[in-house]
Amino acid sequence: MKDVELDAVYASPMLRVKETMAPLLERRGITPVIIPGLREVDFGDWTGYRWEGVKERFGVSAFDWLEIIDGGGIPNGETGAELVHRVLPALNKILHDTPHKSAAIYCHGGIIRVILALLLDMPLRRMAHFNIDYGSVSVVEIQPEKRHAVEIELLGLCPLRDAAGR
Repeated sequence: MKDVELDAVYASPMLRVKETMAPLLERRGITPVIIPGLREVDFGDWTGYRWEGVKERFGVSAFDWLEIIDGGGIPNGETGAELVHRVLPALNKILHDTPHKSAAIYCHGGIIRVILALLLDMPLRRMAHFNIDYGSVSVVEIQPEKRHAVEIELLGLCPLRDAAGR
């Protein structure tokens, strides 16, 4: 990200996001806009369990979490509708504040998938087809004047892992 021109930075309030973006902010002297709606998905009763633990405890594959959330939710967690209702205002703020500008959004894989679903007008469960890895970079260009206003230019690039060949 050191060579990418940025007009604004938006971020989840969660600590791991703050730690991830800290080097960029220090290097550039940028102050991020913290948006609570960008926080990670509330996994309710699944919170604290690893993927295999969800299977053992709840009898479902955590890998199907997007379909489960979209179909009614995880016990005591967010439903797909609640998630969209929370993320849409955050996305609209970013789009409103940065027309024809370059903005970085530091958040979480689940939230990136929700943003993509909203931008592409696709059901949330279809976002399971996109691999969004930890610490990855995705680039989306939005040009409302075009017929196909949303273009995914890069999806899920892991620069550190890819540079090391892993």
